[in-house]
Amino acid sequence: MSTQEMTIVEPEPETTNRKSPTSRRWVVAALVAVVGLFAAGALSIKARAKEQVTLAADTARLAVTTVSAGYPQPEPRSNELELPGSVQAYTESPIYARTNGYLLRWYKDIGATVRKGELLADLDTPEVDQELSQSQAARQQMVAALELARTSADRWRELRKTDSVSQQELDQRTSDYAQAQANLAAADANVRRLQQMESFKHVYAPFAGVLTRRNVDIGALVNAGNGGSGKELFNLALIDPLRVYVSIPEADAPAIRAGMRAWIALAEFPAARFTGTVVRTANAIDQNTRTLLTEVDVPNQDGRLLPGAYAQVHFDVPLNGGRLSVPSSAMLFRSEGPSVAVVGPGDRVQLRPIVIGRDFGTSLEILQGVRANDRVVENPPDSLETGQIVHVVADGSERKRP
Repeated sequence: MSTQEMTIVEPEPETTNRKSPTSRRWVVAALVAVVGLFAAGALSIKARAKEQVTLAADTARLAVTTVSAGYPQPEPRSNELELPGSVQAYTESPIYARTNGYLLRWYKDIGATVRKGELLADLDTPEVDQELSQSQAARQQMVAALELARTSADRWRELRKTDSVSQQELDQRTSDYAQAQANLAAADANVRRLQQMESFKHVYAPFAGVLTRRNVDIGALVNAGNGGSGKELFNLALIDPLRVYVSIPEADAPAIRAGMRAWIALAEFPAARFTGTVVRTANAIDQNTRTLLTEVDVPNQDGRLLPGAYAQVHFDVPLNGGRLSVPSSAMLFRSEGPSVAVVGPGDRVQLRPIVIGRDFGTSLEILQGVRANDRVVENPPDSLETGQIVHVVADGSERKRP
């Protein structure tokens, strides 16, 4: 029993000795894995912390609006002032009928050049003709009554000398004679009125010019005057010379005076200049537009210029003071009026109201509001406010200091 027990017991230590290194390896592997997990976690935490720092920096950088800015540019000193103008006829008038009737015939059509007093149309006026005949007959009655009253008054005057009639009867006959004279004068006035109405059946040109419209044709019913259903027969315009009306900005108004030379240009004649003269101004600034209405008369003997055309009017005047210009995109529209954003110390924005002179399309002439050393934001966002910090980029598009 003892020997067998010893035989059985002896192998156990060997088995235990063989398993012990394996267990240690597993323990070491587990420790290495745990350390690796801790190291990976630490690296992940560090990476996340770095990303958060980077994200915070990017967020802070993006929170500052990036803008491009430049300096206002000086306008070249020129003596030429160019403004839009409207070409109008020197004299223009609609022509109405002065009596009722029907258009019998017309002699001039649109584009015709007419002289003063030239016949334009004839009207058929049967009612006026009959009224004139009636008034002339009534006048003949008044003439006969007057002759009878005169004869009676003379006869009663002679009879009164012999006391054949009373003084009362003589006074009655004398009064009848005076009344007959008044009736004849009234009849003469009525005849002259109807003769005048009769003359209106012939429509004449009131002045020399060009017919620009003919609104009626043969057989059309024509009413007297421009009231009710009546309408103008013709429209007559005097086109030599022409009036050109232009609105002068308030800043340049003091330089405009009567007698100045000016010239106009039209897109239809790109190589031509039409010389004119300033003849008058309104002598008052329009409170709505802050401009001075000015009239320039331009000769038009050859008829090349047409009333109603759009023209560019050029004046040879000295510009007052220095002028600066900024890009049109720099202007902000606010309830207070037009303004621009100027970048001040510390890259802080200041919104300034401006007074605009001329609009050149891509740029604006600034009369008040900015100085030559101001950095003006060229494309400001609508959300830009005074005191806001911006980041100014320095690229090739930045306008340089003048």
